[in-house]
Amino acid sequence: MRLLRYGPKGQEKPGILDWEDNLRDLSGLLDDITPRVLSPAALEVLRAIDPEMLPKVKGSPRIGTPWNGISKFVGVGLNYRAHAEESGMALPPEPTIFPKWTSCISGPCDDIVMPEGSEKLDWEVELGIVIGTRARNVAEGDALSHVAGYCLANDVSERAYQIEKSGGQWGKGKGFDTFGPVGPWLVTADEMEDPQNLELWLDVNGERMQKGNTSDMVFSCAQIVSYLSRVMTLEPGDLVITGTPPGVGMGLRPQRFLKKGDSIELGISGLGIQRQKVV
Repeated sequence: MRLLRYGPKGQEKPGILDWEDNLRDLSGLLDDITPRVLSPAALEVLRAIDPEMLPKVKGSPRIGTPWNGISKFVGVGLNYRAHAEESGMALPPEPTIFPKWTSCISGPCDDIVMPEGSEKLDWEVELGIVIGTRARNVAEGDALSHVAGYCLANDVSERAYQIEKSGGQWGKGKGFDTFGPVGPWLVTADEMEDPQNLELWLDVNGERMQKGNTSDMVFSCAQIVSYLSRVMTLEPGDLVITGTPPGVGMGLRPQRFLKKGDSIELGISGLGIQRQKVV
């Protein structure tokens, strides 16, 4: 299933895509897509619904985040071999994790707002893991059974705040408002054949900047979920983004960063496309 939410910010309705990519309204059956809806039992009920029996949504409404109620937004850094190389950093011996504040979360095509004084605004296309059932101290072999689905995310980063002004705290440059576009939809885990074989790409002003495959991850999705579950309890609705392939602005020579008016387009095979403008 491909679940999503549509409508003005703060007033989103639940929806689902049918087999012909038409947006169908789920609000007659659900008030919202929440962590409770992401449980295995609730998803099984939704799978029994024929999307073509639901009302078709007219027009092209704004798309919001695919679910509501994200309690933790966790990032994993330096998790692609080629990205670590372009950053001039050694491969980490265990996952490098950092927080993104939930207040940074935005819709997949909402504007990215440059923070005051920003000089090094950067892009990062990433695969997101959506937790469906509580995970605490889970084995790697069981980790993906706790996953409700997957989504596309842009880990927008202000590198000066992340590195030069951070005191070692990456969260400073990762959590500004609008720095967490998520969506357009959540693909349930049963329809994801192999999360370790997905193509990722990102364009800036129509120029291809990032291209990679999740097979280049240092730590797989299962390894990440298992590792995180040993240092925190992962709750339904939590979002984990899993690192980015090479081609970020910080890694270019000379470096290149976003400026007002720039447009970004990014995607992952099967998980849709995001489009943002920097304002």
